[in-house]
Amino acid sequence: MAVQEAGTESTVPELEGALRFVARQPILDLRGRVHGYELLFRSGREACFSGDGNLATRIMLDNTVVFGLERLTGGLPAFVNCTLEALTEGLVEVLPASMTVLEILEDLEPTPELIRACCHLKTLGYRLALDDFNWKPGIEPLVELADYIKVDFKAVNRTRRRELLNRLDGASVALVAEKVETQEEYQQARAEGFTLIQGYYFCRPSLMENRKVSANRLSHIEILKLLHGPSIDHRKLTRALKRDTSLTYRLLRLVNSPLCAMRQEVSSIQAALLAVGEDTFRRIATLAIASELNSGRPEELLRMAFVRGRFCERTAGICDLTSNEQYLLGMLSLLPAMMRIPMEELSPSLPLRDEIREALLGRANPQRCSLQWLESHERGDWEACDTAAQANGLNQAELNDIYTEAVEWAEAALNLVN
Repeated sequence: MAVQEAGTESTVPELEGALRFVARQPILDLRGRVHGYELLFRSGREACFSGDGNLATRIMLDNTVVFGLERLTGGLPAFVNCTLEALTEGLVEVLPASMTVLEILEDLEPTPELIRACCHLKTLGYRLALDDFNWKPGIEPLVELADYIKVDFKAVNRTRRRELLNRLDGASVALVAEKVETQEEYQQARAEGFTLIQGYYFCRPSLMENRKVSANRLSHIEILKLLHGPSIDHRKLTRALKRDTSLTYRLLRLVNSPLCAMRQEVSSIQAALLAVGEDTFRRIATLAIASELNSGRPEELLRMAFVRGRFCERTAGICDLTSNEQYLLGMLSLLPAMMRIPMEELSPSLPLRDEIREALLGRANPQRCSLQWLESHERGDWEACDTAAQANGLNQAELNDIYTEAVEWAEAALNLVN
């Protein structure tokens, strides 16, 4: 495609047949709700862009248009890194202003040209973020224009952060703590006045050592055992589900949703099981159970679990694995974060073969090949993605297409279970 703005000759090169990869990293508020996603793009086989940075940005913008922000963020704000050329020559104007936050990279100097461009983009409705923020001479006009200021928690120590926040006192900006990976860092960011957090701290919550699994959680695990045995005992499963009203409601709602494309509504568990078949029933019941297990935890955890489950299920065929098992593997990989219990303590209770249990424990084996790729992809670690794909003979472009479909599927599933 070509992107051309009035008064410029700027174009994005044709990329037909090129590899396109996109990952997204959530930005959460202090209540654990997703505020937006930073989009990480890669084109080609290199682990990162090299050479002409402006060409890289043009390719990134092309990717954004091709993938579509709505598909990637579910309508939430998309944070997109921008070079000087992208800002000053209007290249970013191919993106919808209402959904886009333009990240001004830390190596851009606050020149009059950049400030004029940012003023113009603000009048068009774009929001601005100062990425990897550090105070420098002449930065004040950009601070006044910014809607977000992002501070790297790994690169900026506590003393330096305090100095930055003192300088920003009174500025009407949202403070984003980046690369927050632990609950301790999250608590520190919150105490310092950050209102948005970026990082996978919510996937690594403080685990409760020696905590017992509650009775209702044991019931859910027992239902999983019934669902994923060699065959489903309809009477036992119906009895177990009837003891959990909330789970039954979620399950029947899913059965009657567009996910199952039923022609008529069903009102009982046994009728649902017969109407949709065992494989579909296993999938939607696991969705409902995952939603129950995630009660009280950040919704993004459930969204990621849905993405992982769908992705692993869809890639099972190309990995010569069993789709039902892979679906369960992906969904349950975030169980420790949902239940705040280490996988080592959970795994003996899980209804899984030893090979799947080993994969959940993080031990490399053939059952873990697609999950390993996906975990690297979520972090935007393209080199690790390449290693995982090459080791298992997987096609990167095919994996990325499946990932994009899994994101859309998960968004639809989340809307139904909530």
